[in-house]
Amino acid sequence: MAAAKKSAKKAAKKAAPKKAAPKKAAAKKAAPKKAAPKKAAPTKAAPTKTAARKAPAKKAATRTPNAAFMKALTPSPQLAAIVGDKPLPRTEVVKKLWVYIKKNDLQDAKNRRAINADEKLKPIFGGKAQVTMFDMTKLVSKHLS
Repeated sequence: MAAAKKSAKKAAKKAAPKKAAPKKAAAKKAAPKKAAPKKAAPTKAAPTKTAARKAPAKKAATRTPNAAFMKALTPSPQLAAIVGDKPLPRTEVVKKLWVYIKKNDLQDAKNRRAINADEKLKPIFGGKAQVTMFDMTKLVSKHLS
């Protein structure tokens, strides 16, 4: 009988952990699922030979401004009333025109691409009351020499 009691105790001990295991599993199921672990990205501590070769190539590929854009051009008297009479690069002329347009609220409220001409801009825009921003640069180039 002693052997039967021992085997019953062993069975009870084995049964207790089995009951606890499903509770833990239930707790895991209630927790939000996590995404599958991704493969670890290679560390940057040891750069490869190809990475070392590519780094100097990026430095050599820096942009240099085009000389045609940086050439100082003299504005016509009509354009000089807005941007000044000193020679300026084409890029600076367009920037100063946009400052003037924003300051005087000449951009159309409905169509933001359109610029409404005031008394100073009408001669530059060829007498038109309204031009698009893309046409503006073409019309302004006629007033630069």
